[in-house]
Amino acid sequence: MFSYRHAFHAGSHADILKHLTLIHLVEYLQEKPVALTMVDTHAGAGIYSLTDGFATVSKEADNGIYRLAKYAAEYPVSAGIENYLSHIQAENIDGEIHAYPGSPFILARLLRPQDRLKLFELHPKEIDILRHNIGELKQAKQIDIYKEDSFTRLKGLLPPPSRRGLVLIDPSYEDKQDYRYLETAIEEAMQRFPTGCYAIWYPVLSRRESAALPDRMKKIAASHKRSWLHTELRVENAPKERRLQASGMFIINPPWTLEKQLAESLPILIKALSQGHGAQFLLKSFEA
Repeated sequence: MFSYRHAFHAGSHADILKHLTLIHLVEYLQEKPVALTMVDTHAGAGIYSLTDGFATVSKEADNGIYRLAKYAAEYPVSAGIENYLSHIQAENIDGEIHAYPGSPFILARLLRPQDRLKLFELHPKEIDILRHNIGELKQAKQIDIYKEDSFTRLKGLLPPPSRRGLVLIDPSYEDKQDYRYLETAIEEAMQRFPTGCYAIWYPVLSRRESAALPDRMKKIAASHKRSWLHTELRVENAPKERRLQASGMFIINPPWTLEKQLAESLPILIKALSQGHGAQFLLKSFEA
C-alpha cells in the first residue's frame, strides 16, 4: 500500500475532474455561515512540484493541467473551469504552473475562520511532507492531521458539531480491498450522518470492483433515501495503454447546482483533454 505516491499523477485529468467538482461542493456548502467540517481521507503530500521529482517521471500534467490551461488561454471555458484554474494559479506566482495543489491545499485555502479540515495519511514519507507543507499555511491551526486508517476512523468524526460536513474519499485503489473498505466506511458514515455530502473519487478500470463501485454507491444512497450524482471523464479509449484513461466521481447528497456546472464543463474538458478516439463523459443524477 505504501508504493503509491500521488506526485506521479499530480495535475492529471483525474485531478482536474476531482478538484473541479470538489471546489464547487465546498463553495456551495459555504453559502451558509454555519461552520463546515471537511475531511480528506487520503491526503497525500498536499502540494506537488511539476518541475522536478516524481511528476517529471510520469509527465501526466502535460496532458492534464498544462493542456487545459493552454486551451483556456485560447478559447472560452465555463465559469467552473475558470474558477478551478484560478485556484491552481493561486499557488503559482509568475503566471506559469510549476506547482499543483492537491485536495488538502485546495480545501485549506477555502477555509473560513469557522471551518475545520481533517486530513488522513498513512504513508510514512508522505505524512511528514504533508505536516511540513500544511505547517506553512496561515490556516494551519484549523487543520488536524492524522496518521491513522481513515476508513475505520471516519465514523468517529461524524456527525460534526455543526452538522455541516463534506467528506472526500479518494484512495489509490492499488489494494483491491480498498473497494470493500470504502463501501463499509460509507455505509457506517451514512448511518451516523445521512445528511453529509460525500464525494468519492475512483479510477475507471477493467477491474470488476471498479466497474461495480457506482452501483454499490447507488444502493447505499437508495437505502438511506438520499440523492446522488455520478460523473465520469474519459480522455482516451486505447486498450493497450497502461496509463489511466478515465476516472469518476460519485457524490451522495450533491448540491442541486453541481449537475448544471458539470454539464457546462465536461464537454469543454473533452475538447481540451481528448487524446484520440473514444473520449467521452458520463453525467447522471437521482433526486430522492
